[in-house]
Amino acid sequence: MLAPGIEIYERGWLSANNIFHFGDDDISIVDTGYHAHSKMTVDLVSRALKKHQLPRLNKVVNTHLHSDHCGGNAALLEQFGCEIYIPAAEEMAVQNWNADLLSYENLGQDCPSFEHHGVLIPGQEILLGRYFWQVLAAPGHDPHSVILYQADHRILISADALWEDGFGVIFPELWGEPGFEEVAQTLDLIESLPVSLVIPGHGKPFVDLAKSLETARSRLDYLASSPDRNARHGAKVLLKYKLLEWQKKEMQTVTQWIVSTPALQSAAQQLHMEMDEFSVWLTQALIKSGAAKLEGAYFIDHG
Repeated sequence: MLAPGIEIYERGWLSANNIFHFGDDDISIVDTGYHAHSKMTVDLVSRALKKHQLPRLNKVVNTHLHSDHCGGNAALLEQFGCEIYIPAAEEMAVQNWNADLLSYENLGQDCPSFEHHGVLIPGQEILLGRYFWQVLAAPGHDPHSVILYQADHRILISADALWEDGFGVIFPELWGEPGFEEVAQTLDLIESLPVSLVIPGHGKPFVDLAKSLETARSRLDYLASSPDRNARHGAKVLLKYKLLEWQKKEMQTVTQWIVSTPALQSAAQQLHMEMDEFSVWLTQALIKSGAAKLEGAYFIDHG
């Protein structure tokens, strides 16, 4: 059951879900979607403020700084003059705007730069709307990610640490850093919490935590049993994500993006493929799965 003062804006896969919190002393939003959808994010917040006769947005909170979770930060800051809170471990990277450390160059994605005003420290609490939420470390998908837990209403904002049918790509494993064990520990942490409702980073909210944890652990076992599986899965997700943004792109440009994206270079190395062979395999993998199609010289999003 969703508590009063919270609204969820479920977005498509290019943008993470937005969670709007409103109370007498605070008006906040958790995660802001991809930059290509920033106007929609601003419009969603503007309509919510008007609907509830609220003065302005006080703050933005990011569970982690992948581009689909913070791409609307700059637009919301410009529109509302709100404060932005980020995971504490990302503070120096944001302060110096190091796009490499922030994963955007590594993953071949874009995110407009933004300033931050506060940090989320695991073990502490933050006021969102009417309620205080516990900040909990949730490494795995992203080493610096946090999740947010509201104990009184037993609500978990799980970001990409847990979805109804899995979790986000374990990106650290793509470039040789640990991630499988971190995902397992994060799932154990989530299981230890009394939870009645989970609000994931993508997909609809759900209540059957035990079933989702079982699915996630099965998925983790499958990926961890052969690192090649994680590399193949991560590569396909990255290309599909970029194609969601492009919708349609000349194959030559697609190939150039693949061979120049560091995370995909790492995936190719794990799979013992040369980049030319890898780029052919990757585009064909999306076509065979029905996630893309080729029409003439154009690679087109599908499915």
